[in-house]
Amino acid sequence: MKFRPLHDRVVIEPTEAETKTAGGIIIPDTAKEKPMQGKVVAVGSGARDEAGKVHKLDVKKGDVVLYGKWSGSEVKIDGKDLVVMRESDIMGIIE
Repeated sequence: MKFRPLHDRVVIEPTEAETKTAGGIIIPDTAKEKPMQGKVVAVGSGARDEAGKVHKLDVKKGDVVLYGKWSGSEVKIDGKDLVVMRESDIMGIIE
């Protein structure tokens, strides 16, 4: 199935959280933190202003981004866990 987000929405595939600490302690699934970093897999056409003009998004497919811990809506598409959020919920692009 193909999924194309609308307007200023972005689809992100979260990166897996570390399963071990730096000291070698294994973290159980129940204690893992939600990921705050992921790869952009799809972007919408852009946001519209009051005049109806479309402004392109700053992020593009393939960018690795940092976003808020509780941002967006979690969805499952083709067996993949994804997050759909507005571009304004993204804090920045990791270069």
